[in-house]
Amino acid sequence: MNLSINHYTLSVSDLEKSIEFYQNVFDAVLLVKGDKLAYFDLNGLWLALNLEQDIPRNEIYNSYTHLSFSIKDQEYPDILEKLKSLNVNIIESRPRHPEEGKSIYFRDPDGHYFEFHTKTRQDRLEYYRQHRTELVFLTEQNYDK
Repeated sequence: MNLSINHYTLSVSDLEKSIEFYQNVFDAVLLVKGDKLAYFDLNGLWLALNLEQDIPRNEIYNSYTHLSFSIKDQEYPDILEKLKSLNVNIIESRPRHPEEGKSIYFRDPDGHYFEFHTKTRQDRLEYYRQHRTELVFLTEQNYDK
């Protein structure tokens, strides 16, 4: 089986507020809008928002579950400033070695957790191979080629 991501759907409590967030923060292009849904093109990713107003949303703040997007090192300061200027809820990054890259963690209006990260999976694996001897590596295959 050869799987790839078809789309990513997020439950939101205020569709208009969320549309504005995803357009401003991610530069997502709104493709379709209805009373209870919105579809975006996010640089080739189909992002769907689904309006669900009557569900609890507190537990999401206790989880490290997140979706991460790659950014370039040189983009980091500008992106951080953009998020600050948009009053995005930025979360302090966890401590890490500089060779692991830099991250900006933040939440959307409903608490969904995102990360903009400056290193690739292969960069991280190479760092771990050199510095994290407690980890077991199960393949040497380079998937980022």
